[in-house]
Amino acid sequence: MKFEGVIFDLDGTLVDSVEDMYVALNLTLTELAYPVIGRSQVREWVGNGIDTLVLRALSGSTQISEHLNHHDTEFAQARFKLHYGELVGQYAGLYQHVITGLSALAHLPKAIVTNKNRDFTKPLIEKLNLQTHFDVLVCGDDGEKKPSPEPLLNAAKQLSVSPDKLIMVGDSKSDIVAAHRANIPVIALNYGYNQGLDLQEFNPQYLCDEFLDIIPIINQR
Repeated sequence: MKFEGVIFDLDGTLVDSVEDMYVALNLTLTELAYPVIGRSQVREWVGNGIDTLVLRALSGSTQISEHLNHHDTEFAQARFKLHYGELVGQYAGLYQHVITGLSALAHLPKAIVTNKNRDFTKPLIEKLNLQTHFDVLVCGDDGEKKPSPEPLLNAAKQLSVSPDKLIMVGDSKSDIVAAHRANIPVIALNYGYNQGLDLQEFNPQYLCDEFLDIIPIINQR
């Protein structure tokens, strides 16, 4: 199959952004006198948007507690956004070979589809010099979030490429499910933020261990 465009997830696929979120979350939790959390916990909880990440941090678990104080949750989400806005991109870095891989796909139109809000996404990709590699950016506050297919179909429309001629590259269940619902083939990457799940169980068309492994798949003729 000849692909005519590529949609990429951001966090856990192109960018390792856990450290920024780890620092911002612990600043927030400290202000509320909640227990601080470890990097491994943040890595496990990322992937469903910032508000969900904060609720998981307050719960101390992937499963959000039904007993959270409403005032605490609103305050924590607002404070996290403040701290994260100040920190975004400060500690984040690209995964190995991302720029090399994107350069090998320079002939194809590309989009980023992320559940992260635009106010945080734009400065992150600009600090990491990713913006020149992408034609379209769809963010979590533009409409529905993954695993809805809507943001992927939105990206397809903006790229002017039929969904069946696109391929999605992501690192989570949400990416795979969204791609399946949009009828877009998907490459799942094992190194990202998979929340401890075995991505093979969600039947991606391709499963790769390293970023450069995607190149022969996407450039196949």
